Amino acid sequence: MKSRTTNKFKGIKPDPENLIRNDNIDFSLLGEIVGRSVVTVDQFSREMVCALCRLAALLESKKLELTDALKGNIIITAFFEPSTRTRLSFESAALRQEAKIISIPEGARNTGVAKGESLSDIGEMFNAYGDLVVLRHTQTEAIAEIGENLRIPLVNAGNGSGEHPTQALADWYAILKWKPAILNEELPESEKINLGILGSPGSMRAVNSFLRMALLFKDNIQKITIVSELADPLGEELNQLLADAGIPWLCTHDMEGTVEDLDVIYMNSIAFLGDSYKAMDSNFKLHAGSPLKEDAIILHPLARLGELDHSLDDSRHNLYFDQAHGAVFVRQALYMAVLDRVKDIGDRINVVKENELELQTV
Repeated sequence: MKSRTTNKFKGIKPDPENLIRNDNIDFSLLGEIVGRSVVTVDQFSREMVCALCRLAALLESKKLELTDALKGNIIITAFFEPSTRTRLSFESAALRQEAKIISIPEGARNTGVAKGESLSDIGEMFNAYGDLVVLRHTQTEAIAEIGENLRIPLVNAGNGSGEHPTQALADWYAILKWKPAILNEELPESEKINLGILGSPGSMRAVNSFLRMALLFKDNIQKITIVSELADPLGEELNQLLADAGIPWLCTHDMEGTVEDLDVIYMNSIAFLGDSYKAMDSNFKLHAGSPLKEDAIILHPLARLGELDHSLDDSRHNLYFDQAHGAVFVRQALYMAVLDRVKDIGDRINVVKENELELQTV
């Protein structure tokens, strides 16, 4: 598929048009999340993920420019935990489509939480202040607590050691641009991907959500290998999900004997456990000298520590920068779906069989 490595962009940058060629785009599935909160990957079907990613591709490729799609909406970004990429990409996505933003700066120190106010009371107040709230919190149970009184949609931007569903959307958007054939019902065995995870999904929310979303594409995954320092890196629920999926999988401590067979490597070493960040699995390191397959790609939710060396930044293995860049467009697509700004765009686009996508005259 079309992609490029240039001096202007480190790593590879797959062409988003890979996802919108020679195919009709059905946005009707996105009606299922209109007005709904997005708190877990388990809410998504494979078809819905594909529709969101194709809408993101239309936006990224500028084949569909809806710069005022969210005009009149107010987005609340409530980050009770430090964040750089996630917060900025959510806010960038809103501003690119003329939504207004009100936010909580510097975590809970400037809110009533510092005085002992409950999240459920804050949720009641949010109903009057905005149309959608993006929440990141150190506590896994924060989503349920704020939801007791919240009546506007909530998007989970990371809850403790729980989940990070929009990160998984950004992850799979990057992968699907890189290999859009994964969207097919089932590939020949030789074309299925050998997927590796360097990290502990049961303790890392981004890795947890990535693995859950991977199972939506199980027909095109040859095998899943989890490299972790823990004896049980999954926990009971993820173990059961993998068993039910019917994909060959294994957990191992041996990175060197594993990475040379992997097509896609997802890695992380930062986990939020208890009340602080901890480094896990950081002894598993990738660098320019690692025995990677020639066309293997690496994803990382960032921020990174020493596990992902900068010597890979200029390589053809680096998909992690494009993964971060694409998050803005995925979150634009999600905003549009939840806030019911998608239903009319099907009348404005036409996928032309000659590999072009043209805007119809409105």
